[in-house]
Amino acid sequence: MSQPDIQENRSAVKYGRGEMWRRLLWMPGLWLFRLSPRPCFGFRRWLLRLFGASVGKEVHVYPSSHVYYPWNLEIGDWSCIGEWTLVYNLGKVTIGERVTVSQRVHLCAGTHDYQDSSMPLLKPPVVIGSEVWICADAFIGPGVKVADRAVVGARSVVVKDVAGGAVVAGNPARWIKDR
Repeated sequence: MSQPDIQENRSAVKYGRGEMWRRLLWMPGLWLFRLSPRPCFGFRRWLLRLFGASVGKEVHVYPSSHVYYPWNLEIGDWSCIGEWTLVYNLGKVTIGERVTVSQRVHLCAGTHDYQDSSMPLLKPPVVIGSEVWICADAFIGPGVKVADRAVVGARSVVVKDVAGGAVVAGNPARWIKDR
């Protein structure tokens, strides 16, 4: 492989004009989100919706979590994004209903094409089905789909799709048993 072409990478247009404006507007929004008191889940739902997220009823998103781009987030009713979770949603992140995303989980919908010397930015979506539990400190990689009722063990690294009702754990995550 040839050396990375950093100059070409940095000169590439990664975001459209509209997205750049939304990013600028989200900066103060993010501070309002962060400074909101812990029990103010309704305020954070409203704020995320204001910036384009699709947020279901009774969703709990904790103020220490970090949602990069609300307009790329869809989360179903009665779901939760826990403390210090990183939703790196350069691409769309879709979370179903009654999902628990535990503390310090990393949902990653951004990567680079390492086979291209210019390392272009890729934004493959992450899809989490309904009634899924993603345990603490797990990593869900770009392009991964976690099907309904699956469980991802603590500190697991998921880089391939997870079947419905499966319990997976480890690095890389492997099937342990059915739920």
